[in-house]
Amino acid sequence: MTDIHKTIEAVWKIESARLIAAIARVTHDIGIAEELAQDALVTALEVWPEEGIPENPAAWLMTAAKRRALDSLRRGYMLVQKHEEIARELEFQQQQLADAMDQALDQVIDDDVLRLIFTACHPVVAVEGRIALTLRVICGLTTAEIARAFLVPEKTMGQRIFRAKKTLSEAHVPFETPRGDELRHRVESVLSVVYLIFNEGYTATSGDEWMRAALSEDALRLGRMLAQLLPGESEVHGLLALMELQASRTAARRGSNGEAVLLPDQDRSLWDYTQIQRGMAALKHAQRLGGGAKYYALQAAIAGCHTRARTAEETDWGRIVLLYDALLQVSPSPIAALNRAVAVGMAQGPAAGLDAVDGLTPDPALAGYHLLPSVRGDLLMKMGRFSEAREEIQRAIAMTQNLREQELLTERLRQIEKAALSA
Repeated sequence: MTDIHKTIEAVWKIESARLIAAIARVTHDIGIAEELAQDALVTALEVWPEEGIPENPAAWLMTAAKRRALDSLRRGYMLVQKHEEIARELEFQQQQLADAMDQALDQVIDDDVLRLIFTACHPVVAVEGRIALTLRVICGLTTAEIARAFLVPEKTMGQRIFRAKKTLSEAHVPFETPRGDELRHRVESVLSVVYLIFNEGYTATSGDEWMRAALSEDALRLGRMLAQLLPGESEVHGLLALMELQASRTAARRGSNGEAVLLPDQDRSLWDYTQIQRGMAALKHAQRLGGGAKYYALQAAIAGCHTRARTAEETDWGRIVLLYDALLQVSPSPIAALNRAVAVGMAQGPAAGLDAVDGLTPDPALAGYHLLPSVRGDLLMKMGRFSEAREEIQRAIAMTQNLREQELLTERLRQIEKAALSA
């Protein structure tokens, strides 16, 4: 790829959300807005290598999109209007559209970007569609890039995006920022989409890699954008804090060969302490807004306990148990309960942890979750019950779809065998 094409790609990643948002305010249709924005990008790829990068790339792209919109309008009227009516009607419609898009070009469009995010994450669309559409229109990823990130065929991902756009169009979802109770409900939907994107990047559910850091970075970019657009929403800052604190460990979470490195074994000198400071500042802001006892802020507080500990042994596991207790009051979840059981095992000993885990085994939501037998196996090993521990880790290996996690669990199995021989 030439330098000019790399520059165009970088400009697109930065400006595409604003461009699509501004056009969508005029067209009231994300699909049409994205098509016009893509047409402007194609024009840039043709023109900029010859004429150079314009001084204001965003304005250039907006102008190119406006021209494409007018061309589209002209073609549409040629098809549906009688010839003698074209001149009068087309002139009026062209002027209306030109004025609206000129206004979109001139004004600050943060509100439009927020409307675009709320539209892409609308609950009327299936969750997987919301994720794909958000990465496409807000983060500027191509369909191929999104497909690679989620290990699905490009055609499959393209269909998800198409269905999402079609659903929004057929449901006549308004291009607007909701208010009141509807705002709170929709903010929850937006944050859940961002967190799902982050988690898939932070620990991939399948494939050969432990992490897909680019996805986590996209989620962080979205979180930072939302914090600017919704400064008074405590949970926006809570989620941003959680993502910043977790992402601060990225460099320490992989070994030299890409192998997974769990939290107790990480070289904490590799943690990004600038990012930790950002995360703690976001958490304090969420708490100042009165959201310290809410879902994302509580998880961020748990992450904060780990970042404060200079070594794994200094971790305040008692406080983490209390924070999980509060989290389970706010949002009961079998996975949060399993994480609490791990904390109990660290704070009160493996027997107490195992009791907490065994209380969760009947939950059908954990039936196929590989971390349940993984946690049981770890606790059983610490208790010297090696035969049972071996069986649990073997179950966990069979359940996981991620190669790096399989390697990690296989190493755990070797440790159990070694411990059993020396017992």
